Amino acid sequence: MIASKQMRTFLAVLALLLVPMGALVGQEQASEDEPAVEVEVQEPTLRVPKPDLLDLEQIRFVTDNDYPPFNYLDEEGELTGFNVDLARALCDELSVECSIRQLPWNRLLEALREGEADAVIASMRVSERALQQADFTDSYYHTPARFVMLKSSPMKAVTPEKLTGKRIGVVGQTAHEAYLRDFFAASDIVRHATMDDAKAALRNGRVDMLFGDGVSLMFWLNGTDSNGCCEFRGGPFTESKYFGEGIGIAVRKGNRKLRDALNYGLFLVRSEGQFEELHLRYFPLSFF
Repeated sequence: MIASKQMRTFLAVLALLLVPMGALVGQEQASEDEPAVEVEVQEPTLRVPKPDLLDLEQIRFVTDNDYPPFNYLDEEGELTGFNVDLARALCDELSVECSIRQLPWNRLLEALREGEADAVIASMRVSERALQQADFTDSYYHTPARFVMLKSSPMKAVTPEKLTGKRIGVVGQTAHEAYLRDFFAASDIVRHATMDDAKAALRNGRVDMLFGDGVSLMFWLNGTDSNGCCEFRGGPFTESKYFGEGIGIAVRKGNRKLRDALNYGLFLVRSEGQFEELHLRYFPLSFF
C-alpha cells in the first residue's frame, strides 16, 4: 500500500510527465538539443495489438550519460536512470535480450543510421527535424517549458503583457529562446551560453526570471544548489511547434517491426504498473 503522501507525489509527477500513448511522432533531448503537460492522469485503456515478435531476439539500445535522472553514471560509474531501467523493463516484457550502451549525444542517431544500434532511449524529443532522421515510438512522457522567478519577486501573472520590458534569461539557440522571441517579444530576452549561467544571473539580479525545460528546473529548485531561492511562476508551456510532441524511442527509418514491438512493450509496462514504479523511484518530488 502506497502511503498517502507518496501517492500525492506520484500523482503530481504523473500530471507533468505521464500521458496516454498517442500517434507516432519523432524528437530531440528535452531541450533544443539537450532532454507537456496533461492535466489528467489516464490509465492505458486502449489495448495495443500484439505484434509479430518471432524474429526479435535482441534490442541494442544506446543512450547518453549526462541527463540525470533519466540517463547518467552512478557513483560506481554504472549507467543508470529512468530511461535505462525502462529499456530493461521493455526487454523483459518482450522476452528479448537487452544491451544498453552509452554514446555522446551527437552520436546517437548516427549510430542508429549506421546499424550500430537498434534503438535510442535518451529522452529524445519528437520533432520535425528528428523525424527526418529516424522513426519514433509513441511518446512515453512530455516535458513543459516553465518560468522560474525568485520567491521574493512580486510578479505573479505570466503573460506577454505583464512581462513587457522584463529581463528573461534563456539559453541561446534553443527552442525556449525561439518561443520567447515569438510570444514575449516585448520582453528583454537575455541569452546565456548555459542554463547554469542563466541561474546565476537570476540569483544575482541580472535577470528578472529564467525560462527553460521544466523537468531540469524542477530538480534544480528542489535540490541544494538553488538554496531555496526560486520557484515556478506561470505555465506550463507545451506548444508542440517549439517543444515537440513528447519524448519517444527512436528506431531506424522504416523499421516498423521494432517500433510496433516497443509500442507494445510500453503498453505492457504501463498496464502492469512498472511505469508508475519507475516514476516513484526517480521522481520522488512534487513539481508544484
